[in-house]
Amino acid sequence: MQYKNLNEFKSFKSGYVSIIGRPNVGKSTLLNKIIGEKIAIVTSKPQTTRNRIIGIKNTENAQIVFIDTPGIHRPTEKLGEFMIKETKKTLKEADIIILMVEPRLPKDEDKIFIKMLNIDSSKKNVPIFLTINKIDTIKKSDLLSIISAYLKFMNFSEIISISALKSEGIELLIKKIIDHLPEGPIYYPDNILTDQIERFMVAEIIREKVMDMTEDEIPYAVAVEIVEWKEKNDIIFINANIYVEKESQKGIIIGKGGLRLKSIGTEARKEIEFLVNKKVYLGVWVKVKEKWRKKTTLLKELGYQ
Repeated sequence: MQYKNLNEFKSFKSGYVSIIGRPNVGKSTLLNKIIGEKIAIVTSKPQTTRNRIIGIKNTENAQIVFIDTPGIHRPTEKLGEFMIKETKKTLKEADIIILMVEPRLPKDEDKIFIKMLNIDSSKKNVPIFLTINKIDTIKKSDLLSIISAYLKFMNFSEIISISALKSEGIELLIKKIIDHLPEGPIYYPDNILTDQIERFMVAEIIREKVMDMTEDEIPYAVAVEIVEWKEKNDIIFINANIYVEKESQKGIIIGKGGLRLKSIGTEARKEIEFLVNKKVYLGVWVKVKEKWRKKTTLLKELGYQ
């Protein structure tokens, strides 16, 4: 981005926008749609996002740094506690908070993040947007009662209804975000879409394929570690370990005759090649780390720290 004079620079806006909400409300789908590239994995399973994911949106007069966060839930193990801490951190950094909800009346569990927002946002005057997603699944006439119910909990700077999947309302959301952003500097070069390193994104792609191809407890018991990454003659050789907590889970991922693991590797390799724009050799192995989600030392070993 080039500025002709200082006055033009002064009119530039920038800031951090935290996207929070319960699991599976569409936070990662929204981030990918806004950025125009897949930088966060998306599955139909709740609690897909475990780490905070940054995506950068540049316009002519603004740079918006979006932070996708793990879904807010009641944690039952150390991994869940880590995810909630990741979300809480972003509230302290955010210049704007997007509270994303589904198009239904709030339930008791929704009070968790409402309470969280009331506590953290009181520390500074942070605009909070109520963003109702998946409006393509309801009648527009039902929106008023949903909005009224949420207004009983707190006042919002903006109330916007969208369909992240169908890209409805996203342009309006971006416009309103820019309206509320403070004047500020450029945090990232305008050719960068995310601060995530390739190794992390590759591990996430593999985990996404495991989640897509398995059911029940398996998706939540899976972690992926990149153990080798070598580049030679425009080919990237990647070896990855897929960790589970039980031998029975290992057998499910491998599948009969190794067919499911082969499918996971094939689908992951295709997407990784698109990401890195190079030919990829991908080796995947399944290993057991008992109760890794409940042990702080194992969580740190797997990058959750």
